[in-house]
Amino acid sequence: MKTVKVQYTVKESYVETNKANIGAVMSELRNLGDTGVKYAVFLKQDGRTFVHLAATRNEEAGMVIPSLESFKRFREQLQTGAETKPVQEDMVLVDSSFDLK
Repeated sequence: MKTVKVQYTVKESYVETNKANIGAVMSELRNLGDTGVKYAVFLKQDGRTFVHLAATRNEEAGMVIPSLESFKRFREQLQTGAETKPVQEDMVLVDSSFDLK
């Protein structure tokens, strides 16, 4: 299992666009059914910093999100709306209250 955290800050004028783009990614991901991916995005209290957490069952599941057309559009558009570059951090799951396998 691989867990990744990505954090970045967007321009104030881009917050709603970013939320809409994230919604499109989540919708496409949900429509695929069980892909072995648990993915959530949070907005910090400053209202502009987004934190993405993705846990994937295996290497194959790790390729699901980057292959989505909506995610490709999200990443492309983020280049114009980001105030800080996305910073990725790989993490190791210690335990969870729900099954990720």
